[in-house]
Amino acid sequence: MSPRRWWLRRTLRFRITVVATGVALLCLLAFTLLAPRLIGLVQVSAVDAELARSGSVRVLDSAGAPMDGGPPTGLTTADIRALKSGEPVLRVDGASAHRWTGRVVFAADGTPRLHVAGHTLLGYREANRLGTRWLLLAAVLVAGLVGIATWLSVRSSLRPVERMRVAAAELPRGRRLPVPAARDELQALAVALNALLARRDEATERLRRFTGDAAHELRSPVTSVRAQAEVAVAHPDPDFSIEVLESVVEESQRLSALVDALLILARADTGELPRAEPVDLVLQVQAAVDRLDTDLLVQVAAPMSACLIPAARTEVELVVDNLLRNAARHARTFIRISVLPAAREVRLVVDDDGHGIPEEHRRKVFDRFYRVESDRGRATGGSGLGLALVAHLVERRRGTVRAAESPEGGARLEVRWPAYR
Repeated sequence: MSPRRWWLRRTLRFRITVVATGVALLCLLAFTLLAPRLIGLVQVSAVDAELARSGSVRVLDSAGAPMDGGPPTGLTTADIRALKSGEPVLRVDGASAHRWTGRVVFAADGTPRLHVAGHTLLGYREANRLGTRWLLLAAVLVAGLVGIATWLSVRSSLRPVERMRVAAAELPRGRRLPVPAARDELQALAVALNALLARRDEATERLRRFTGDAAHELRSPVTSVRAQAEVAVAHPDPDFSIEVLESVVEESQRLSALVDALLILARADTGELPRAEPVDLVLQVQAAVDRLDTDLLVQVAAPMSACLIPAARTEVELVVDNLLRNAARHARTFIRISVLPAAREVRLVVDDDGHGIPEEHRRKVFDRFYRVESDRGRATGGSGLGLALVAHLVERRRGTVRAAESPEGGARLEVRWPAYR
């Protein structure tokens, strides 16, 4: 197993703890490596302060030889040169060190003299060694404490996640995950997961209803076709067979239209939205009127100019075709279609002179498989999917649909799309 794969298989708590402990240890070890210099700097700074106040000064000539009758200082030529330039000198001899500072002073006759002051730093090397050792030990202990604190902190922080995991494993349908009280990332995660579960339950319930209604709707034409075919087989009369075949063709057309509507709704439920393009609603209405197979009088009131809406052309075709077929199914003598453009929206109004839609049903007619008729299986009735398809296609383009009473006494179906800009 590769190290990377091994690392990724560890728990989040383990990885965070290892990273935090490792970073803390590296920082402390780097500080420990700088410890001798820091300790020496502290010692030397203290000695320099003492030397600045010290009155014990040695007098040397420019070559470093004593001029005050004292013993030799042991300073090298390089040390003398550094002292004359004003730089202090640190000489390490064995376990101790000697610190020198100096400055050039001119005698009365103009001869330069070097005044130096020195102090011995006892145990200089040993202090550095012990300080480094104790700092190294402290680094290890502190890194260990950081690791323990990180482990406990991460475990405490992830406890709500563990509760959510356990709850999710035993979560029944309709229930939600517990939401932590703290306003942090875990609370946001729980809220997002609960929203996802709500959408899942809603989609499951919608699919259950859709499947049940679809099975019910498909059963009627299939049963009708089968029954008529069995009758035709049992009574092989040519004239009767023609009537049976005509009924079979009618039921087959109804079944085909129902299956097509189900497929369109199933694709729409996937959430895929075709790219919007400018579609001329006036042209689509005229084309739908030409496709409509009816003996009713169809009146179209539309402007001469184009009325563009942002949608897919196939969507607009389906919307207009379903509205006209619905009106043709319920109208008595005529259908009126109006295209009304405005600054920010385009309205499509379809009126008929049929029996109309009772007020208590006007919002429900856009639900799937909902029909006002009590007899859901009659051939003259629709499948209950046409207006549902209209509402779905329009609303996902940020439009609206509504049902109302027509001035002619029948039904009015009104669709509003945003105008194309």
